[in-house]
Amino acid sequence: MNTKRALITLIVTLAIAWGSIGTMLLAGWAPKLGLDLQGGFAVVLVAPDGTDPDTLDAAVDIMRRRIEGLGSVQEPEISVQGDRAILVQLPGVEDRDRALQAVGTTGEMSFRPVLDIAATSPALTDPEGDHPDNLDPVTGLSDPDDVNADIAYLGSQDGSFVYIVGPAFLTGADMKGGRAQFSGSSGSSGWVVVPEFTSEGGEKFRQATGELAANPVGSPERRLAIVVDGVVTSAPEVAAGVSPDTGLDPNAVVITIGTSDDPQAEAEDLAAILNYGALPTTFERERVESVSASLGADSLRAGLLAGLLGLLVVAIYMVLYYRVLGLIAVVGLTVFGSILVGVIILLGQFQGTTLTLAGVTGVVVSIGITLDSYVVYFERTKEEFHGGRPLRSSVDHAYPGAFSTIIKGDTVTFMAAILLWLLAVGPVKGFALTLGIATVTDVVVSYFFTRPATWLAVRSPLGDGGWFSIKRAMGKFSSSEQSTVPAEVVS
Repeated sequence: MNTKRALITLIVTLAIAWGSIGTMLLAGWAPKLGLDLQGGFAVVLVAPDGTDPDTLDAAVDIMRRRIEGLGSVQEPEISVQGDRAILVQLPGVEDRDRALQAVGTTGEMSFRPVLDIAATSPALTDPEGDHPDNLDPVTGLSDPDDVNADIAYLGSQDGSFVYIVGPAFLTGADMKGGRAQFSGSSGSSGWVVVPEFTSEGGEKFRQATGELAANPVGSPERRLAIVVDGVVTSAPEVAAGVSPDTGLDPNAVVITIGTSDDPQAEAEDLAAILNYGALPTTFERERVESVSASLGADSLRAGLLAGLLGLLVVAIYMVLYYRVLGLIAVVGLTVFGSILVGVIILLGQFQGTTLTLAGVTGVVVSIGITLDSYVVYFERTKEEFHGGRPLRSSVDHAYPGAFSTIIKGDTVTFMAAILLWLLAVGPVKGFALTLGIATVTDVVVSYFFTRPATWLAVRSPLGDGGWFSIKRAMGKFSSSEQSTVPAEVVS
């Protein structure tokens, strides 16, 4: 290595490390914070025994698209855990109930004819006068396992009515999707959902509404119940002007949203179910954990403070012990940190990766790994110098052996990080990710920064002049040691 090459390598390395992180920060980019640092909640959903792994993967995909469709949750983390559980982590969520509804609602949708409407009562009878034996004795509704029966007793969304409904005319498979919009037509205003049917589904809808239109105006049998997960979200009556021969135009259908605290959110959630489909199986909530935003902020501050204090103590020690070499190590840590944080930011921006408290722990641990690389190099240089080599020769000759040791040590750490990533679940993956990235970064910094920086320093006035020099950092070289060194080695 010559001076020109070493200088160019050093400048390019510093420009890439410091320039990239500075550009990202000026652009407003920052690491995406995880649940434990930003606040939010996590829920574990459990599928029935024997659920196929492909079914779980499909459910994860649907849940993710539903959550992202809400637009109020930053980078959800949804993953399969074990044989039949799904872990959903939603950092920064404000409306917990709505998010839970989005990930936990099966979203099975159907259009069913209304046979009768009654007040909520356990003493209901079916249309033929017999009291069904499969009703809940308290609510008077059909058992959840029987909501898809030919005749079912389903509650309204507000719980004030029970609809007795017949076999489904259409299901969610007959629709392509839907969109939520605000409607102010016909002298009334409110949020509605406009469904989009498949060609076959549209024809089914036309025939179904034609059959309903044959019933008298005002009769319950003229209503079409829109059912989601066994609950009647609305049951509009077919308009008086609809002909039994033609039915309703499926392209002119709107689903009205009832009176709720947030009709816009209700409309958007229903549209999300139509767009992304029903979950392929039912799930039960096993555990829900909440982390407040203030607790997340406290955790982040505590982690940053601990890291900065640790860095300060280490930096002071390195400078006092290794003099200018210690200063090179401190600057190298800023290069290392810039690259590491830059990679984490890029992963957050383009892959949705979030930084958790476990990930911060991985970053702190990686600082020790990086400093260990410097110690290996510096101590190897001491050995060469005490063995009788001149200072410059000691610095140059020590690097290949030290770099080989660094590679071996980092390889072991990197393999451990890979195993943790493959075998661990939850937050431990964040630790494995940052540890793996840091290990690779350590090798890059050792080769492209530490080597040229030390090479240039030893050939500058900081090489062998004054208290702060590299020579003073090597310790005293006694005359007895000098006398034992062969002349050809010293020269």
